Amino acid sequence: MNAPRNPHARAALLMLGSTLGFGSMAIFIRLASKTIPTWEVAFFRNLFGFMALLPLLAVPALRQPNPVKAFAANVHTNQLPRYLVRTAIGIVSMVCGFWAIAHLPLALAISLTYSSPIFVTIAAILMLGERVRARRWSAVALGFLGVLIIVQPWSHAFSMGSMVAVAAAVLSALVAIQIKQLSATDKADTIVFWTYALWVPMSLLPALFVWQTPHGITWLWLLATGLMGTAGQLLWTRALKLGDVSALTPISFMQLPLVTFAGWLLFDERVGTNTLVGAGIILASTFYIAHREAVLTRNAATRAPTEAKLPGE
Repeated sequence: MNAPRNPHARAALLMLGSTLGFGSMAIFIRLASKTIPTWEVAFFRNLFGFMALLPLLAVPALRQPNPVKAFAANVHTNQLPRYLVRTAIGIVSMVCGFWAIAHLPLALAISLTYSSPIFVTIAAILMLGERVRARRWSAVALGFLGVLIIVQPWSHAFSMGSMVAVAAAVLSALVAIQIKQLSATDKADTIVFWTYALWVPMSLLPALFVWQTPHGITWLWLLATGLMGTAGQLLWTRALKLGDVSALTPISFMQLPLVTFAGWLLFDERVGTNTLVGAGIILASTFYIAHREAVLTRNAATRAPTEAKLPGE
């Protein structure tokens, strides 16, 4: 069957593939975490993901007369100290997210990860000086309400474990802002390469202190975690190159019913009313934030030629 020629249809299929990749990764993380610690799962996710990524990054260089020189030029950066900070925060975010997936109901853990755009909006104000108007502030407040409904800090059902998932979302937002800053000077391939190249040793060191050698089918879960995570990232990146983030974001929400069904089928989990209501509010907030971001980006692109002629204004 031929791939659709319409770029919007291709973007939708790529985003759906990305969603399936990330959802599958969450399921494999849960399965692998039954027998080995979270830090070790994170290490193998990074190791196998990097091994899958390297050939893809090397393909363009192989077409050049000097492949080694071409590859080195493609991943060259003058921002290594910033990558160290970005990857250090990223690895803590990853471990928090993996711990939540391993110890909380899957639907609850994934629902809270969708709150990351709420924190991205706040971080963009504090770190990038972006202006946010009343409508996006309303969406942020609505998203916080959804988080509170899921976490329930006022009731006996409150668990500090849910705050680990929230911490993962907050740290993920900081990483998103740092990637935005790095993308001003470095290519996407450079950012991806240095992220994985630093993540592997950063996750190995703490994993050594809790090391338990995987056995049997656990190796398959770990391999699948790395492959699905990398596939999800690559498909997500390519989807956003072709389509509008506001149109593609609802497709990414399909991850939630996927992991909810897997949690019921594989782990006998039940979804509480608070999780369903809170998740719905968070998804609505996230969709609106993505929509506003897309509108503002299009408006900025439309105004760009005029602004270039009037640098004094």
